[in-house]
Amino acid sequence: MEQIKEILKNILDGKKLIKMVFGSARKKTIPYYKIIIRPIIIKDQFYYQVEYHYTDKVIHENLNPEDLILLCCDFMLMDFKQLNVYAINEDVQILAANPNDPKVLKSKPSKKKADLSHNKKKQYIIPDNEPCDFLIRLGVSDYKGKVFHKHYSKFRQINRFLEIVDDSFESLDTSKTIKVIDFGCGKAYLTFALYHYLRVIKGLDVEIVGLDLKEDVIEFCNKIAQELEFDKLKFLVGDIKDYTSDQADMVVTLHACDTATDFALINAVKWQSQIILSVPCCQHELFNQIKESLHAPLFKHGLLKDRFTEILTDGIRGLKLEAAGYDVKMIEFTTLEHTSKNIMIKAVKSKPVATSSETEENLKEAAARKNKALKANKEYEALKQYWHINPTIDSL
Repeated sequence: MEQIKEILKNILDGKKLIKMVFGSARKKTIPYYKIIIRPIIIKDQFYYQVEYHYTDKVIHENLNPEDLILLCCDFMLMDFKQLNVYAINEDVQILAANPNDPKVLKSKPSKKKADLSHNKKKQYIIPDNEPCDFLIRLGVSDYKGKVFHKHYSKFRQINRFLEIVDDSFESLDTSKTIKVIDFGCGKAYLTFALYHYLRVIKGLDVEIVGLDLKEDVIEFCNKIAQELEFDKLKFLVGDIKDYTSDQADMVVTLHACDTATDFALINAVKWQSQIILSVPCCQHELFNQIKESLHAPLFKHGLLKDRFTEILTDGIRGLKLEAAGYDVKMIEFTTLEHTSKNIMIKAVKSKPVATSSETEENLKEAAARKNKALKANKEYEALKQYWHINPTIDSL
């Protein structure tokens, strides 16, 4: 621990820190799965802000500099095996399966110092007041980059979507062409945004297909793509369940109605997609299937039954994805003022455990993943039996 403490003391005492991220939990009982620490200034006072990331919320705590080193050491000793430190002068990765004998990797700095003001303006991946070709062409902003007031909720939704993609970016294999399919793309605001993010901002080789049933919408989107010279972005008329492909690294399905979401998820798992982002809509399939006497008095109210059906449908979808080897989170995609359909199923394919060296740690991790998948499948079958349902996702 002394080596870790000395590294942190050097960075924190000199106020060189940009951000540090704790990950790779030591045990399942830890309530949070990630911790991010950044320096901030509140009313001219210097603090470090600690973000505790739970599955369903994020909690912040502001600490004085002198309190932080001991807290970080406790995190490494008790909670996490990995720490990534981004400083002004260097990046440091600490791998501490054994905290007393950590592996320390250093590299050139990869991040720039940010504005420390606590009340700073929201920093979007695609900024306001800066011209962006696809936003201009789709009528979201003017030619100077100023977002039109009536489209600001769409602008926020686009950036929220890109933040979610950015958070999962490390799961993609960037050494090859990244193939993305957007099922039910509609007018394709987010499809264009994804192409812009991967191709223009990240500079990656990508191929993106947008699929929708409306011929006029597809014709419009292809025209825009051609005008923008987005040569690796194309739009096709077609049904999700009938679409065939040999592979997709990322599958997006936003507001695909009812079982269309299930067919998208089934295809994504079949293709072993690394990232699945799905915002379900109109979950009606189970409405007439549910048969359970205890809750019948509640379900006589159609509105309550419909709301419960949405939760049950997405819950069992999540379990089915976990059983297929995905890490699944249910996250808020947009605020409720924009749409009530604001829950996103985010599924990231677990990276394979190295089998070349069957260390005790590798074997434990492989066993833990297998047990997690078996548990999810068992829970799925129990819910299916209890509610007497036969969902489409069952064929996954």
